[in-house]
Amino acid sequence: MAYSQGRNFLFCDLCGSMLNLNSTKFAQCPLCKLKRNVKEISGREISYKVTAEDIRRDLGISIIPEEKVQLQKTDAKACEKCGHNEHTYYSRQMRSADEGATTFYVCTNCQHQFTEN
Repeated sequence: MAYSQGRNFLFCDLCGSMLNLNSTKFAQCPLCKLKRNVKEISGREISYKVTAEDIRRDLGISIIPEEKVQLQKTDAKACEKCGHNEHTYYSRQMRSADEGATTFYVCTNCQHQFTEN
């Protein structure tokens, strides 16, 4: 009982179902009808953390390891930070389809990253 009050305070102690707040006086389990006083759970805060890995797993996206990806190189622009001319780059469609792609540059000398729309 202490565990459920400490961490899983919105779940039934008997069956583990999520409690419904049907009134201002008690929370009730929809399956076994166990009631808990609202004073026990009021003022508690619920928070959770979602990582990028959680999102990729839920969407079924796998990541290609960086060592297998060979980025293209260019010398068309000078680095904004060190002035070096060689960069790796890739492009992505960040806005709507009728707008141009965004190009991401990474300086091969100082690893400074900058973009061009």
